[in-house]
Amino acid sequence: MKYDAIIIGSGHNGLTTACYLAKAGYSVCVLERQQHPGGAVCTEKMFATEKDPGGYAVDVGSSAHFMIHQTPVVRELMLESYGLKYIEMDPFMSYPVPDGGAIHFYRSVEKTCESIAAFSPRDAKAYAEFIAFWKRINQGVLRSFLTQPSPGSLFKEIVKGQIRDGAMFKPGESTDGVRKILSSYRQIVDEYFEHESLKTALLWFAAQSGPPPDQTATADFVGWQAMLHESGGKRPVGGSGMLTQAMIRMLEKHGGEIRCNSAVSEILIEKKGSSADAVGVRLESGEELKSRVVVSNAHVQTTMCRLLPSGTLSERLFQRVRNINTGNGFGMVIRCAVEELPVYEACPADPDIHNGLQLLVPSLNHLDASIGDYMAGRPPEKPSVLAMTFSKIDPSLAPKGKHVLNAWAQWHPYTLSNGGNWDDIREREADKIYDMVVHYAPNMKDKLIDRFIQTPLDIERRHGLIHGNVMHVEMTFDQMFMFRPTPELSRYKTPVKNLYLSSASCHPGGGVFAAAGYNAANVVLKDLKKANRWFFF
Repeated sequence: MKYDAIIIGSGHNGLTTACYLAKAGYSVCVLERQQHPGGAVCTEKMFATEKDPGGYAVDVGSSAHFMIHQTPVVRELMLESYGLKYIEMDPFMSYPVPDGGAIHFYRSVEKTCESIAAFSPRDAKAYAEFIAFWKRINQGVLRSFLTQPSPGSLFKEIVKGQIRDGAMFKPGESTDGVRKILSSYRQIVDEYFEHESLKTALLWFAAQSGPPPDQTATADFVGWQAMLHESGGKRPVGGSGMLTQAMIRMLEKHGGEIRCNSAVSEILIEKKGSSADAVGVRLESGEELKSRVVVSNAHVQTTMCRLLPSGTLSERLFQRVRNINTGNGFGMVIRCAVEELPVYEACPADPDIHNGLQLLVPSLNHLDASIGDYMAGRPPEKPSVLAMTFSKIDPSLAPKGKHVLNAWAQWHPYTLSNGGNWDDIREREADKIYDMVVHYAPNMKDKLIDRFIQTPLDIERRHGLIHGNVMHVEMTFDQMFMFRPTPELSRYKTPVKNLYLSSASCHPGGGVFAAAGYNAANVVLKDLKKANRWFFF
């Protein structure tokens, strides 16, 4: 059988592309090397015991869903009709203040400002101004995220936004506005705010994109906060992987096929004169599958440097792809089954603290120390932690009376400066992360039932994320928009005819966004329609 499209990898971007192609009537086959589909948006049952035979629903990749709700994907693919149900996280994140109380970030800007005002009335007013400024900027940026990138696309969308929605900058503020956009996110936070706890919370959440706070042209990592107040944060009932499960059901309903335990060893190439055409794939089993187009949801370096036959690419492009900055690791996570929810000493009776993300970084100095250890090539002595306890808002994740605790920590270098191996230190580093939770919530001491550890090396092995970078490639300005992953590959096409890219290696980047898969689908559909017209005539 020859398919219209073969998708390499069942991550949410690949499934997004697959669903749009199947919806348009094309025959689609998705190939997944793992036993379970979903890539880094996958939930598995773990920690089953005789007493709790059902175990716990544990995410093995991304957990909180923010960005995808700023796209049309869930609505256009009608994923709720395929079993996807979201729970609103409100507040979507909270910061337990070391001196007592908590700063909550609600979907409502007004309610968020009220929470901030309890600690700093001046910063509450500044936060409202901060959100208003970055909302104007990011309405245009979001539109550029949902199109093929080009040198003029970002500027064009911002200009269109100004015409439609009003000026991006207030009169006389355009020069300073551009300066802000090109600043680091630490610079922006320092300019707007005074209270250390608010600054620490904002910096730590912005750091989830990867680059450290002092990196130039990263201001919008904190400025994107404005868009979170627009869309909110949500969690699928049953776990993060319920998103990809709904996509699979939609795909199969439209005649698509998904095959797990089907690792691709090579993209099949047919030489036609001076050009090379992708005509299918060869599996590690030796089986060959043919298709009109091949779409890779795998890491760009895996696709272009490992899956293509040697000599397919020009030496120049091969070296450019090989030299893409994937960074030196990112973070690690422990997925825990626990006896009870953390009771944070700062806010022991707070009813909202477990609704969303919990930002566990005591101070700016603590955050900087974690970064300093990372830059020196060693795991942080005292990690910066982001805790998630979604079994509070979704009891289906754990046996009655028990809970799931995910604790993500940064910064953890993939290559250790002392020549060490992550397999030798994984338990020790996992203990440090759990100890930080206990530091904030002493009731959690001895409440750990079991845990699943994912170091940077584990993340690379399981998800194919080179160096354990969950964003695929670094989210620095020189690797964003029309530069991501390289200028030659930024429009989801490759020099190999009928070979496309759809992963987070591409514009606009990582997170549970689906924008790369959405954009790639539009490119592939356009090309397939052109080919169909040519064939008809």
